[in-house]
Amino acid sequence: MICSADALNAADCRKMCAEMKGIYMDKKRVYRIAVHILVIIYGLACLWLFYHQSVAELSAEGKSPYQSDLPLHISMIVEDGWYYSFTAYAYQLLYLLFGGGTMGIAVLLATAATATVYVMEKFVCYLGKYSEKNWFTLMLALSLNLVMPVYIRAVGEYRYISYQSGNIWHNSTYICMRLVALVTLLCYFKLEKKYRQGITWREWCVFTLLNIVCTGIKPSFLIAFSPIMGIFLLVDLFKRVPLKRILIFGSALLPSGLVILWQNAVLFGEDTGNGIAFQPWYIFSRHATITKLAVVCSALFCIFVVAATLKKLPKEKEYRFIVLMTVLGFLEALCLVEKGSRSVDGNFLWGYSFCLFVLFAVCAVKWLQLGRKKLQGVLRVGLGLLYAWHLYCGLYFFVNLTAGASYWMR
Repeated sequence: MICSADALNAADCRKMCAEMKGIYMDKKRVYRIAVHILVIIYGLACLWLFYHQSVAELSAEGKSPYQSDLPLHISMIVEDGWYYSFTAYAYQLLYLLFGGGTMGIAVLLATAATATVYVMEKFVCYLGKYSEKNWFTLMLALSLNLVMPVYIRAVGEYRYISYQSGNIWHNSTYICMRLVALVTLLCYFKLEKKYRQGITWREWCVFTLLNIVCTGIKPSFLIAFSPIMGIFLLVDLFKRVPLKRILIFGSALLPSGLVILWQNAVLFGEDTGNGIAFQPWYIFSRHATITKLAVVCSALFCIFVVAATLKKLPKEKEYRFIVLMTVLGFLEALCLVEKGSRSVDGNFLWGYSFCLFVLFAVCAVKWLQLGRKKLQGVLRVGLGLLYAWHLYCGLYFFVNLTAGASYWMR
């Protein structure tokens, strides 16, 4: 609206502009509240799903309704007293508090899944340097918690099992680890910007504690994250960053190593008969028809975005870190398998799954930052359609899970 000097005086013009701004702000607030409601619906759906998973009767043949790892995790803790993850102590406590029922565990997992949406919004805002949160940043975060591999039946018969995904609803330790790992990675990025001038004792303790908790839940994040952090610190050493600063920052990972030693003794001790073997493509090829194409379909959107924004990798440290971490996570999942009773479980996939989760996030930000020129505009639309395909596959999978489908669904 144009304020004409003939029609309105300056005071009326300012008043009208303020009213229009207020209406605009009210609309933004209403849109964000609407997205909050969608997140709450997602959280309630997760609660429904996790509770039914926790009480599901697993058949010997598999593929039973609400099939997941959760009943086995609860049984190992409550009945067998087998503690290999920090979640075991939380599950035991909640099981007792809820009178031998599993609702408390379901609430914990649903809370973790919902909180991950909001932490993802912070992560997206940090990566995209967005000055404020709005309805779109929250909607993007919610969508990033739902995207799944592009499903092509000729490539892989099963929507999840034949591919690799950052969004997983059948493994409780991954659900908890992913939340803490996302907070840890965000904390690392913030501290990395300032550690050369020095970090406080409190900041060091917080970062150390996050790594301990994350590793204690599941060590998968640390084995993909720590080598890349080490490489970045080594590069800084060659750039003449004071050795004292590097050692202080890097030492925050050392206590997590003690946690891994404990987990290694529980999972791979001499009495277990388990070990680690080098066997490339073994896990990836078990359920995929065209293995290499299934790997591509799992991250199709990300592959195209990285290819389109390759020039930004040397300039943007967080982007480069996530891509390198994903490459390492992929190589670990590709080459390493467990020997013994868990040889077909694919437990080295969990680190790669988290890497895919954050790779989709940074690639979504890079996609939205593409320019408006003709060629970039066409690329932007094409990538948007590709992202929508990933999102549709994820929504279809999640809705069917809540209706009782097995994670083996086609």
